[in-house]
Amino acid sequence: MVKKTLSVDMEKNLFSRHQNLTFSNQIIMATTADFRNGLCIEFNGELFVITEFQHVKPGKGPAFVRTKLKNLKSGRTLENTFTAGVKIDIARVERRPYQFLYKEGDDSYNFMHTDTFEQLAINESLISNPGLLKEGQSVEVMYHADTDTPLTCELPPFVDLEITYTEPGVKGDTATNAAKRAIVETGAEVFVPLFIENGEKIRVDTRTNKYAERVK
Repeated sequence: MVKKTLSVDMEKNLFSRHQNLTFSNQIIMATTADFRNGLCIEFNGELFVITEFQHVKPGKGPAFVRTKLKNLKSGRTLENTFTAGVKIDIARVERRPYQFLYKEGDDSYNFMHTDTFEQLAINESLISNPGLLKEGQSVEVMYHADTDTPLTCELPPFVDLEITYTEPGVKGDTATNAAKRAIVETGAEVFVPLFIENGEKIRVDTRTNKYAERVK
């Protein structure tokens, strides 16, 4: 069993910044001042992760916070505005390091915990960008601490992948405003600049599935 240390660290961090936080049934009570990207909250009876937020202080009226929330069950994004200072329920979560092993069937992916070597099967719907997963890739699995249930599987922001097929490059053409289709080693399709050739490695943004740069 993996020790639940990350959630404790989060609680200590929150206490050090806001002494008025309270706990109820393992839910951390905080306010909009604690918002940060990646924070997991309970809202309308469901778990959401904050993907974007903006504190707004208008000339008239109370301050508020605009947010984009990702539903951890459906994967859908919800836009919501919170009144500044309102109390928020922060869910106790843990982030654990895993390594991708192999895919089994149509939508099951097998991972291994890098410390305990315990294996875990995760459904494709929980993985941020499964098309960019290759054998040995390091990922981070977020667990709901109270139920020990996997919530999401996140790839790092960028991964390096080899081009297995693309149309021949144009010699001397280093323009990046024109693009062509390319297939990377995981089978995913990425648009790349015209000068990219078969066998080259590129860096891909896993959040947008877009080409970032050529890896030398």
